[in-house]
Amino acid sequence: MAEEEKKYSKQLLGKTVVTKSGKKFGEIGNITFETRTGELIQIILKNTTPYIENLNLEKDTSGSVLIPFSSVIAIGDFVVVSEEDII
Repeated sequence: MAEEEKKYSKQLLGKTVVTKSGKKFGEIGNITFETRTGELIQIILKNTTPYIENLNLEKDTSGSVLIPFSSVIAIGDFVVVSEEDII
């Protein structure tokens, strides 16, 4: 990946998370990562939508919804995730 194409995790905070079909999940509140490698592990959502509450997704101890970073398929104005990879 070229230097200008790199995305820093702090640039992702606050971005809206949507599915390929356009369903809104919420916003990125935080990101967990592996400290040794820098690999991004999970997106922690904030301001979740009622749609996502019915999906029974993994939550952390504070009740925040967790999305595996491996489900991210595009990052731009929005962070697009593959719903099939989450559920």
